Amino acid sequence: MRHIFIKSTTAVLMLMGLTACAGDLNISSIDPQSSTSYEPMGLLAKQYATLGLTGQKGAAGNGDISSDEGESGFYRTTFNLMELPSDECLWAWTTDTDIPQIQYIKWNSSSPRVQWAYQRLGYDITQYNYYLTETSNATDEATLGYRAEVRFLRALHYWYFLDLFHKAPFKNTFDIYELPVEKVGKELYDWIDQELTEIEPLMADVAAYNNSNDFGRADRGAAYLLHARLALNSEVYTNGAVKDYQKAIDYCNLLDGKYQLSKTAKNGYSGYAQVFMADNDENAQAMKEIILPIRQDGLTARCYSGANYLVSSTRIAGMPFAGTSNCWSCNFARPSLVQKFFPTLSDCPVSTEKAPDGATEEEINDLDTKDGTSTKQIIAKAGDDRAMFYAGRGGGVRKLESDIIAGFLSGISIVKWQNIRSDGGHTHDIEFPDTDIPLLRYAEMYLIRAEANFRLNGNVANEQTRRDMNELRSRANASTFTNITDITETTIIDEWCREFYMEGRRRSDLIRFDSFAGDKYIWSWKNGKKEGSAVDKHFNLYPIPLDDTNNNPNMHQNKGY
Repeated sequence: MRHIFIKSTTAVLMLMGLTACAGDLNISSIDPQSSTSYEPMGLLAKQYATLGLTGQKGAAGNGDISSDEGESGFYRTTFNLMELPSDECLWAWTTDTDIPQIQYIKWNSSSPRVQWAYQRLGYDITQYNYYLTETSNATDEATLGYRAEVRFLRALHYWYFLDLFHKAPFKNTFDIYELPVEKVGKELYDWIDQELTEIEPLMADVAAYNNSNDFGRADRGAAYLLHARLALNSEVYTNGAVKDYQKAIDYCNLLDGKYQLSKTAKNGYSGYAQVFMADNDENAQAMKEIILPIRQDGLTARCYSGANYLVSSTRIAGMPFAGTSNCWSCNFARPSLVQKFFPTLSDCPVSTEKAPDGATEEEINDLDTKDGTSTKQIIAKAGDDRAMFYAGRGGGVRKLESDIIAGFLSGISIVKWQNIRSDGGHTHDIEFPDTDIPLLRYAEMYLIRAEANFRLNGNVANEQTRRDMNELRSRANASTFTNITDITETTIIDEWCREFYMEGRRRSDLIRFDSFAGDKYIWSWKNGKKEGSAVDKHFNLYPIPLDDTNNNPNMHQNKGY
């Protein structure tokens, strides 16, 4: 789909006056009087571009939403609400807007970062509704297929609303004169479930777009995986009214064997690592795992909210193999993440001296190897290819845990996301990554099915649970489960972390295990304390932004705010 992104700017005639800043779907960001003459694929491309771009001029300038454009993108806004409050990472700079409130789980209805996510989801849905309204009379097969893809993107965004807020300001047509209505809990769950059921037969076959010609488009496989994810969370989303675990298994079975895990090492990079590298849209085995990526390109698809955010925020100047010239030094690992691979935290090796000033990358790497703190050595000691951390000398001396958050070196570095090619070639740009973001990938199928079987079996593992978890652990060259009895609730939620850390979903998984709010699971810096402490259960949901409850009488605030 690279050619689609290059042509996406031709669709700007659809997007007139993109300065809307509203907290609901009543955003008049498209001039309904503008010409409707457009090239169909270019207009479809704009729908997908909402996932990976933030405006009309690349990284900055003429943003879709009138706020800090770099903070306004779909992936960055949702990632922050899913990851920063969790047990996986910490943001180094606690004076940044709303960072303490988000990562310490102390937000309120005036939280800017909650509003940014709410606005982005609403803005994107408005685009989809406009497209679907404009093409509502189409009868040709191609446009009907395009419409099914856009309906999928809309359902995906409503899933984020459901997961984050347990409700949505709902519209399914473009109309600037009608305020959105409120859909809550089971009502919204049922709508997404029905919408996916309706569009699945209209979409291209499973894995039809899992190739170099159409990579980046949603086929039936993407809808099936989202449907399985929705069903796995059914008990949470419907407050116990629905428990669709068998449905989750059934949708996973429709995916089984249609994709492949990336398993074969290449040039020193594990199969797992290759899924998150700059050539993951060209590397055949990485592509076979990625069901739906957010397309990124250092030349033609630039923004500060996608892969650039993931790579730059986890690097500091002086780190070897940084893959970027713009090291923001922001996101680092919480001790609780490291302990998923090193239960005894001190077992993770960390350099105690910084690299000499002016040391070359090769010299730093040699020193790290001497210390045993290179990423390759940490992976080997963890016995798990997914332990992609850096604790060497580059950029300064890191700590495994700190009494205060005093910058990027207060924890070890996460290097899962890389702007480096597995084939040794050059990336398009040293600042803006080529790395596509695997928004939906095949590995999720195994863990959804493993967990759904566990829950159907009275929270006891069965043979299918063991086989599915072992598929992922075998791929990671980690020890596998010999006995079913070794698999517990803790085993499963920890495996979700090991496989999917820093992929914008951790909060959702913790909530499903009743381990986010409350005191069942305490991690470092939960509630703003180094040792962590419980938070009230109302934090399982984000508040509806105050701007929206003030401006839209249809929307009601979540309990506790």
